[in-house]
Amino acid sequence: MSIITEQSEPAPASAVRTPASVDAGDPAHGDTASTAGVSDRVTLAPTAAAGPSDAVSESIETALDSARQIARLGVDIATTLDWCVEVGATAPRPGSGGTTQLWELLAGTAALDVAAARILEPHLDALAILEQSGTDLARGRDPWGVGAVRATPRSSWGVYAAEAPGSTLRATRNPEAWTLNGTKAWCSLAQDASHALVTALVDDANRGLFAVDLRAQGVTAQPGPWHARGLPQIVSAPVAFADVPAIAVGEPGWYLQRPGFAWGGMSVAAVWWGAAAPLLGSLSAAASSARADQLSLMHLGRADAALWGARAVLAEAATLIDLGGAADRRSSKLLAERVRTIVVDAVTLTMAEADAALGPAPLVGDASFARRVSDLHLYLRQHHGLRDVARIGCELTSWEQSS
Repeated sequence: MSIITEQSEPAPASAVRTPASVDAGDPAHGDTASTAGVSDRVTLAPTAAAGPSDAVSESIETALDSARQIARLGVDIATTLDWCVEVGATAPRPGSGGTTQLWELLAGTAALDVAAARILEPHLDALAILEQSGTDLARGRDPWGVGAVRATPRSSWGVYAAEAPGSTLRATRNPEAWTLNGTKAWCSLAQDASHALVTALVDDANRGLFAVDLRAQGVTAQPGPWHARGLPQIVSAPVAFADVPAIAVGEPGWYLQRPGFAWGGMSVAAVWWGAAAPLLGSLSAAASSARADQLSLMHLGRADAALWGARAVLAEAATLIDLGGAADRRSSKLLAERVRTIVVDAVTLTMAEADAALGPAPLVGDASFARRVSDLHLYLRQHHGLRDVARIGCELTSWEQSS
């Protein structure tokens, strides 16, 4: 991983700049530097020698610069959503030749604020899904008719595809249109976003993808239960649908069968990686203190190596996607499971190293650090641990059996 800084000499390959005016404090469970002043230029380039013009497009730099101007980025949901809509107008789409830049945008946003990236990622994912279906409202392309649910280029989007016991959403087609009835679980920001792409059963065996207006009559977004200490403002709760008009996007089964489904999962991994990057700033500050010992250096080194490896994996995956090497569902699924597992392991290790090296002080005395760790801990639960790792083995054995 590389965080670009303005230092006169190259920083270590995954170093994050710590403000010189801040005392690093005691590396062994003492005060630590805040991550608030850390450089957030996160790039998948392999060395710190590559400048922003080489690795980060001008539009991404502009987007991150505008994010820095938002006083309560990730906390003021309405303002952050407005920023996401602006960013979405120019952000690259996965598989379009700009996957590396897309993931740098997501990682850079997460380095600024985890919650902001948590809001941005599904909005960009929805735009990518629509584009893969042939829809581009900004250019007047609407083959499925999503404009009928009042979707516009200014819409803010969620993607609700999770399934949960006891929650079933069904789509019924009448002579005029599709309607949705039932409950959808884990709907993030349904009270705040304007639109969503939602999966629903069209029969007993198949699911379709539907565009809905979240402000339409019949949509009831629940306020909870949501007792989260991480991402507390990103409420992910059930939504009830009662005879809600919906527009089918793609044929039944298309959403899960397209290669882009796996690409979206890797975009989330890019967010995790970027969110962990500033933790190296605190580890570096502790390891640079006059009171640092070998253990402080070890904690920094282990975290640096883990995130460096995750960076390399993300960089290669982005290249494979753009070169067409993950264009079929099977190869893209295996690639996504590998990438997500490697990144989640690296981020989990980094958080553990920060916890061991820094102790409780930043968790109780540094609001930015404490919020980042809490937000990231919850966000990582989108990975299903060893169950997801087992899928890699399943994919590999099925390949062997079919060859």
